[in-house]
Amino acid sequence: MGSKGSTTLWVVSAAMLVVPVTATGTAEALPAIGATLHTGLAAAQWTVNAFFLTFAAFMASTGSLADRVGRRRVFAGGLALFGAAMLLAALASAVTVLVAARALAGVGAAAAATGGSALLAQAFPAGAARDRAFAVFGTTLGLGLAFGPVTAGLLVTSLGWRAFFGLAAVALLPSLLASPLLAESRRPSGGAMDWGGAVTFTLALTGFTLGVVEGPPLGWTHPAVLGGFAACAVLLAAFGVIERRHPHPLVDLSLLRQARFMAISSMPVLLAFGFVALTIVLPPYLMATSGYTAGQAGLTLMLLTGPALVMPPIIGALATRLSQRGTLVTTLLLVAAGTALLALVPGGAGAASRAVPLLLIGTGFGISLAVMDGAAISAVPSGQAGMAAGLFNTFRITGEVVAIALLGALLSAVTQARLAGRYGPDAAPAATSALVQGDMREASVLLGGQAPHAVDVATAAYTDALHLALWLLAALSLLGALVVARLLTVRRPAAARAEQPLTA
Repeated sequence: MGSKGSTTLWVVSAAMLVVPVTATGTAEALPAIGATLHTGLAAAQWTVNAFFLTFAAFMASTGSLADRVGRRRVFAGGLALFGAAMLLAALASAVTVLVAARALAGVGAAAAATGGSALLAQAFPAGAARDRAFAVFGTTLGLGLAFGPVTAGLLVTSLGWRAFFGLAAVALLPSLLASPLLAESRRPSGGAMDWGGAVTFTLALTGFTLGVVEGPPLGWTHPAVLGGFAACAVLLAAFGVIERRHPHPLVDLSLLRQARFMAISSMPVLLAFGFVALTIVLPPYLMATSGYTAGQAGLTLMLLTGPALVMPPIIGALATRLSQRGTLVTTLLLVAAGTALLALVPGGAGAASRAVPLLLIGTGFGISLAVMDGAAISAVPSGQAGMAAGLFNTFRITGEVVAIALLGALLSAVTQARLAGRYGPDAAPAATSALVQGDMREASVLLGGQAPHAVDVATAAYTDALHLALWLLAALSLLGALVVARLLTVRRPAAARAEQPLTA
């Protein structure tokens, strides 16, 4: 690993550590934001939604732009925009300003992520060095995911939510100042930027994300939700026409016909359901049904997120002995086993009974962090590294938005239906809202007081909903393992005789 490559690795990894921390940690600041800016929880929630919306929507555009104008330039520009947006968020005096700042931060994060991934691909063209580099990159992402909520909770509690956003901007400064040291690279014959494709794709994904996010609170048949999905369909059709006609398209549609690339790109979507969404729904469940404090729930969640710190360097060290197909399929099988075992744990059980299932899921996710980014970029020619990174991360972030929204909607719907069958349709919605926020005391009051039977019924309803979701996640992961295994057996001619190793 040369000095230039090492510099690229540490600069990119240090910058990308901040992104998952602010992405997952902002949820911890929502009550404080609502109190300071005098707004409701629904409006404050858009400080999270706005970031994920633009983060997903701009991935493909920034990735393609990086190939054309320079990966270092897009990476540094993304960091600068992200940092400026965090400062604006720290100074916001109204929730609308804060939401706008978070939306800008999502654009900056998309540019930094795609530009940074493409820079790593250029700095480490192939072989064991690339595997080790992306293992370090994966460990960094795992570190941010594991400690983002804890870090945010400590900062918000001790210094306030404005300090959390302000310190995020400060943390990016070393990487931004060091970015001129990185080697610039771009596609040799990039051609003109496909702005028509960029606009239609970004707006299509925005419409889809809005529909998914607003579907649970407004109802899936609400005109705004249906309008978002309809706009997405029309814009995607227009995008397809533009891409086929443009000499240098935003997305080479042939990538979507490559079995290996699509198999790898499906992985973050499957793991968004099997891992990422669980990091959101498990803490309030533990607080409501087992009486955990927020701190205890966070510590228990370390059983799920902790392996994300340990597994990437281990897999990176074993890269030459492992295959992409075997590693990715094993990841999904571990997640399937963990979610199935977790579905057998009764409501109100202690942390020990959940340790093995959570560790299995976390281990599967940790393995994937060492493999997925490098595998996705390795599946395409080097000139398309930015495009591949953008498309792959579009799958990743969109999958997370969809998984969190759908899993939350399923838990609420099933819990409410169970409670309505016992207490009627009037009390059930408010009680369900309290439960999914981790407040059993308020839920039991809404169900008729502090009587033990109200707590027991609420616990059983919430547990039934979670168990149903977990069985579905186990089935989805198992089916995903079968599909990924099948797709990864479709080989390029050069690899027809032997299974492609991680170093390929």
